[in-house]
Amino acid sequence: MFRIQLYQRYLIRETFAAVFLVLAAFLALFAFFNFIDELRTVGKAGYGVGHAALFVALGVPGLIYELIPIATLIGTLYALSTMARHSEISVLRASGLATADLLMTLFRAAVVLALLTFLIGEIVAPFSERLGREVRAKALSTVIAQSGFDSGLWVKDGRSFINVRKAAPDAPLEGVRIYKFNDKNVLESVTDADQATYESPGHWLLQGVVKTLLDGDRSQLERSDQGEWNTTVTPQLLSVLLVTPERMSLYGLVSYTRHLAENKQKTERYEIALWKKLTYPLAAFVMVALALPFGYSHDRVGGVSLKIFAGVMLGILFYALNGLSSNLGAINSWSPLVSATVPSMLFLLAAISMLWWSERR
Repeated sequence: MFRIQLYQRYLIRETFAAVFLVLAAFLALFAFFNFIDELRTVGKAGYGVGHAALFVALGVPGLIYELIPIATLIGTLYALSTMARHSEISVLRASGLATADLLMTLFRAAVVLALLTFLIGEIVAPFSERLGREVRAKALSTVIAQSGFDSGLWVKDGRSFINVRKAAPDAPLEGVRIYKFNDKNVLESVTDADQATYESPGHWLLQGVVKTLLDGDRSQLERSDQGEWNTTVTPQLLSVLLVTPERMSLYGLVSYTRHLAENKQKTERYEIALWKKLTYPLAAFVMVALALPFGYSHDRVGGVSLKIFAGVMLGILFYALNGLSSNLGAINSWSPLVSATVPSMLFLLAAISMLWWSERR
């Protein structure tokens, strides 16, 4: 019993060491390319190298969330392949260790990795992503913006302050209120609109407009079904202040999906993101199961380098399938649960097939 516990401790330690080493390498690579991409923006308005570095650094938690499953696959594969090369796996199997016991040991490591994925995706990444986009927007456009207030999103455009109650990428703004001040910083009008739709650069179409004109102690109320709003604010500017559905928290996704449903709007994209948020951490279990058969193949497959190459290719395939499945699901109105879990289910079937083949051999 002691020998098995000692083995489990050794395997888990080696797996963690390999996974976090691979994760660190991926983070360094992705962060470097993101920084190079941001350098193209340096010099515009007040955006400097420091802003670019800060923006990239704040995006690291989001990268960790996306890359943990891939790093789990490659790291576990490397750890098992190294043990197989040293004949440690063969010795353990010859001493009576069953595949199920080995898999359960790897699942213990997967529990920690899945929990880490969930916590980063739920707590750290949404906050850092929002903060990074706000820092970038302020430096580039000198727009004062804050998306953390209960009253919604606030944006400054010249001498106007705009409050947006509900905003999302690729959707009209809802609950827009525009406070316009004159050159003496005196409030001259307040415009309320139920909805604002972007028509062309510098031009928005307002629906359900109520405008209050202020002149000293006097006020005048004007109502109209439609109105125009000329501003430098664009959907692109607003979108950088918002977290994409894939980086939102569960609470944010549930709240906004409910809001869309109540207003009879499409919810597929957010429902897919919600299911993916719930199921994505479980990909760690699929990845360690997929890596296990490679530990049995040291005498039938080339060296460790070939297995690492295979792991990288599988990781890239998983990453691509995740994005493709979500996009196709939103476009074709597929079941959100199916769209979110198809990549993991395909890889799980591959892992079961490979384990069955390894046992048969």
